[in-house]
Amino acid sequence: MLFPPTTRTGPCTRIELATRDDGFPVVFWAGLDDGRDVSGNAFPLLPNGPGMPLLGEHAHRLYTRPHLRGHRVVAGADVVATGQGWSTRFVQDSLDLSDTRLTVTASDADAGLELVAEFESLAGGALRGRCTVSNTAPGSYLVTGLEVVLPVADHHVEALDFTGRHERERTPQRHSVTDGLWLRESRGGRPGLGAATMVVLGTPNFSPTQGEVLGVHVAWSGDSILRVERDAATGATVGGGELLQPGEVCLAQGESYATPWVFFAAADDGLDGLAAVWHAYQRSLDAHPGTQPVVLNVWEAVYFDHDLDRLRGIADRAARVGVERFVLDDGWFRHRRDDTAGLGDWWVDEEVWPDGLTPLVDHVRSLGLEFGLWFEPEMVNPDSDLYRSHPDWILSSGPRVPLLQRNQLVLDLSRPEVRDYLFERVSAILSAHPVDYVKWDHNRDLLEAGTARRFGAPAVHEQTVGFYTLLDALRAAHPDIAWESCASGGGRVDLGVLERVQRVWTSDMTDALARQQIQRWTTQLLAPEYVGAHVSSRTSHTTGRTLPLDFRAATALFGSFGIEWDLMTASDEELDRLADWVARHRRFRGLLHSGRVVRPDSSDPAVQLHGVVAADRRQALVAHVQLDESAHNRGVAVRVPGLDPAATYRLTWEGPADPTAVSASSPLPLEGPTQGREVLGQSLATHGFWMPRRRPETVTLVHLESAGAP
Repeated sequence: MLFPPTTRTGPCTRIELATRDDGFPVVFWAGLDDGRDVSGNAFPLLPNGPGMPLLGEHAHRLYTRPHLRGHRVVAGADVVATGQGWSTRFVQDSLDLSDTRLTVTASDADAGLELVAEFESLAGGALRGRCTVSNTAPGSYLVTGLEVVLPVADHHVEALDFTGRHERERTPQRHSVTDGLWLRESRGGRPGLGAATMVVLGTPNFSPTQGEVLGVHVAWSGDSILRVERDAATGATVGGGELLQPGEVCLAQGESYATPWVFFAAADDGLDGLAAVWHAYQRSLDAHPGTQPVVLNVWEAVYFDHDLDRLRGIADRAARVGVERFVLDDGWFRHRRDDTAGLGDWWVDEEVWPDGLTPLVDHVRSLGLEFGLWFEPEMVNPDSDLYRSHPDWILSSGPRVPLLQRNQLVLDLSRPEVRDYLFERVSAILSAHPVDYVKWDHNRDLLEAGTARRFGAPAVHEQTVGFYTLLDALRAAHPDIAWESCASGGGRVDLGVLERVQRVWTSDMTDALARQQIQRWTTQLLAPEYVGAHVSSRTSHTTGRTLPLDFRAATALFGSFGIEWDLMTASDEELDRLADWVARHRRFRGLLHSGRVVRPDSSDPAVQLHGVVAADRRQALVAHVQLDESAHNRGVAVRVPGLDPAATYRLTWEGPADPTAVSASSPLPLEGPTQGREVLGQSLATHGFWMPRRRPETVTLVHLESAGAP
């Protein structure tokens, strides 16, 4: 049996199943499939043969990590019994299969549990799965873990995931798949700045353009687990779920717990093929942004120093260069003169803004720009009216107040009264002004995140549900507002929040050289239109490095383009140059935000290559990024995958392409990389076009347009 069945045509991620004697499904295979016709089971059930039940259980001779972990707690008159029902043996009750959905229900009468396993086939070719466990017997069932897990082909022997830190998110790391259990846990109440983001298993030496790969991502904005396991008796498996703290989920009779959706996607053309699957799904979401306006955010221009005349001047210059959305960042609300006070007091500061925000909002909108505003609803400063009135509203494990981070604590969103307060205050601001956009920030990890509602018991799960509930309510009340997810930069990047927002702040790192790597690997999950990418000031506020304007702008070009720069300090020449880049982004925006991301391999470690190929394959925009000095003068061949192999293409320089910015022996041809000659798409994919060595910290753009069939 295949899911999705062969009635769904075309390549997609599929699983192949058979059934045990008790009817419970066993998954033999998960990967990319073109929908071949399979009659009956492709494989027989063999002792110690391939296959993993939809729920791996110890009772079926599974000696690896069980997919469901927990036990019963039954209180009697004189004793509390624990540990019962720890080993389950579910029997299938029903199996429902459609073109897009597989649902299996099962029960274990001895354990007093029911299980529902669901899989959905998604736009773009990915699968997602989740499991729900219900307590059907008297007493409580304490869930300590429940994960969605699938088997992996035996030639997928390398793994890739990510790590990172503040201002350096999503750094890739690789390792071999070996016997044993590999876990990546997120414990900070959000995916985190060092988040694994996903785990990808693949064939040896898989790359952006080559290899078979299977990627897994947990669509959850709280604590999570990714897992890879292999032992001497069974093949490798991969999966994930929510990381649950002790006592966090305790089910009374009749209650249920559902895992987050766990996404699986397969590709046979490397990491770029995998990214294309993720991106296609995101572009099918109701919340997908469509066209992304060019943004100017004033954070690095003014920080907390809000002055109406200065902000008006910045808005004037923003309009001059073609900006479409002006965002007022942190510092506009009561008592917020620095980051030590004010969080939670969501009223416009009367001293800084004696006439309210209306004069600035009206000026911005008179220029034809949208207006955006920053909030951090989940946080509170101890130095705030809210905390002084409600010190019990914070997350804590008991009477002890958690350690501060960025001078703030976390509000307990599991409490309805906290959510009601935040909804009322945020909604009041949004209703008082024509706000088009909200930047929603989250600037600390959750520490000792318990709730007083349950005497300090862990509450990250309820906090995450509370965040979704609050954001969904605000979205419903203000349906015309676009929302951005920010969390100390890129600390909340997941498909759970992406169902609700239109943009992500990729990183607080605004240095364009560092951003090249961060953005390259963020697009392994996120479509480029979600990836906030801003042109910063000449000298980076985060590294102190000074970079040319063309390099800074070209780095931001491919994402959700914006500006993070005090334009009052820019010269007329810089403003004109910036206006050219804004116009260039707007001209190519339709391509960049709908096409397929490609990241060809470079033979020179000092050179990075990337681009976007249009969905209809009629054009592409490719960037040659010279990060540092090359060790030789050979240049590189720039191969462009994904073009129509039978079509011919014209290649021209796009934007600045100074022929003097290369070694004297290798000038740039003025007519373009191929000196005006048209080239077959097949040749561009296999041989590419040659690019000479460029000076460090330069980006050279090449536009490819189809000239038709040969």
